[in-house]
Amino acid sequence: MASSRHLAAIVSKTMRFWKQFLASGVLVAAVGSLTVLVRAMPVAAEELPAWAYGTQAEPEGAKKPAPAARPAPDHSLKHLPGTTRAFTSSAIGDPFGPADWFPEDHPRMPEIVAHGRKPEIWACSLCHYPNGRGRPENAGVSGLPVEYFIEQMHSFRDGRRKSADPRKRNTNIMIAIAKAMTEEEIKASAEYFGAIQWAPWIKVEERPTVIETHTSVGMFLPVPNGRMQPIGHRLIEMPVQPDATEKIRDPRSGFIAYAPPGSIRKGRDLATKTGKKTEPCGVCHGPGLKGLGPVPGIAGRSPSYMARQLYDMKAGTRNGSWNELMKPVVQNLSNDDILNIVAYVSSLAP
Repeated sequence: MASSRHLAAIVSKTMRFWKQFLASGVLVAAVGSLTVLVRAMPVAAEELPAWAYGTQAEPEGAKKPAPAARPAPDHSLKHLPGTTRAFTSSAIGDPFGPADWFPEDHPRMPEIVAHGRKPEIWACSLCHYPNGRGRPENAGVSGLPVEYFIEQMHSFRDGRRKSADPRKRNTNIMIAIAKAMTEEEIKASAEYFGAIQWAPWIKVEERPTVIETHTSVGMFLPVPNGRMQPIGHRLIEMPVQPDATEKIRDPRSGFIAYAPPGSIRKGRDLATKTGKKTEPCGVCHGPGLKGLGPVPGIAGRSPSYMARQLYDMKAGTRNGSWNELMKPVVQNLSNDDILNIVAYVSSLAP
């Protein structure tokens, strides 16, 4: 075995070598290039908080079911309580003019919001609803500051905002739409949704078990006659009225988010106290997390959506103008930390 003095000499010589090498700038340049490469690489699916992205791991050894037969066209009229309006299924899901069940609930929609622009721009109201409240698989956009809304559309357009999960199909659709929109159309949609105040839409409830679920286009739905199962390290956000939300797109029917016991308290500690892991959310998002100038309010918004954004920022796939403010917030957060924070934030009154 080498003596202590001999080992110390080896360490000293090695350190001198690396100092000289670092001074040359070669390694710095290589590391810088590697950092860019790593940030550009998609995060492995198994590392993602799957519950936030609307994906579920298949049981080991499970066989994929055979493709279901395409159902016959349904031309029957659908109805909702509180309105005499009626629409067919095809009209409800028309990407260039989806059903507007309650026109009295919102201002007059700009053309880009109500009908989009063929062939590539879907109506904003299809996914985000005419009232801008949206669903867990996309985003609630009402009440967002106009400046922030426009900046996010530019981020989609310019390649600075992507999903850490390559399976998130609607993010890629949003990127294509943003690239096709004019500045006037972006501004019109930003001003329209910005004028609609965000309202209570999600209830957070802590419980140790949750009903078995399946996903439909990124949204969790209860399995009919499903069994209760441990919630584990998940937050499951689902419609209060699954059929009304999935099949009829009821813009008045909200969501419930089931979170593990104790998550709201843990999230409050992380979100409100200065600590080693993160910074208080209120510094940027204002009192009650209801927004501050161009910084959006986050209180009472979808926990699934917020968790995706925190994770995307941490993974380096969301790099907009405001991301520098968020880097110290997200860099040390675990998936459980993210879950706890969004459970707390979503539980707040908007």
